[in-house]
Amino acid sequence: MDFSQFINILKVKLSGPLPGREGQLVMAPKPVDEARFGGEEQVNARKGAVMILFYEDQNKFFFPLIKRPEYDGTHAGQMALPGGKVEPEDGSLSQTALRETEEEIGVKASDIEVIGALSQLYIPPSNFLVSPFIGLIRHKPLFIPDPREVAAVVPCDFDVLIDQDYHKSTMIKVNPGFSLKAPYFDINKEVVWGATAMMLGELVSIWNRK
Repeated sequence: MDFSQFINILKVKLSGPLPGREGQLVMAPKPVDEARFGGEEQVNARKGAVMILFYEDQNKFFFPLIKRPEYDGTHAGQMALPGGKVEPEDGSLSQTALRETEEEIGVKASDIEVIGALSQLYIPPSNFLVSPFIGLIRHKPLFIPDPREVAAVVPCDFDVLIDQDYHKSTMIKVNPGFSLKAPYFDINKEVVWGATAMMLGELVSIWNRK
């Protein structure tokens, strides 16, 4: 399968009904926080968007993950997708994802074609309602990470993402008195868990649909 075939198949699969909660739950930490799936909390949530940006490299299909720097905040040091909060100048959520991708990892928004979206996901710890978008770039990008927001760019091979051997589980200490059992993707020896894993879990569910 070449890149164009891969993208065409993905477009078709994204055009159907999204699995939503069903796809997200596969990679949800346990116990499941039901606030993620509806409720009054989401009415006043901050809006944000992220990008799953596909590109080809040596006949394989990749997208970049980012590792957040260590800081005094909720998601310090975690693996994430490029993205962030909606700004007043953004005309749409997809524009938020494009702008944030350019700002965080240096890929020009004008080089990215948005081909679809996944289901929104509420993130209770930071009170964000996040919209994930799927994009593509026709050449291997040169990543220029913003050191204030990105400690490292970690390419993810799509074949690894959909390989069950890399779907694992571990205990995550959320705070000194509370731990969660968290499914995660083992990507380049990084633990990709939480909301990012849930969004990618929906993507895997969509790809695996017949």
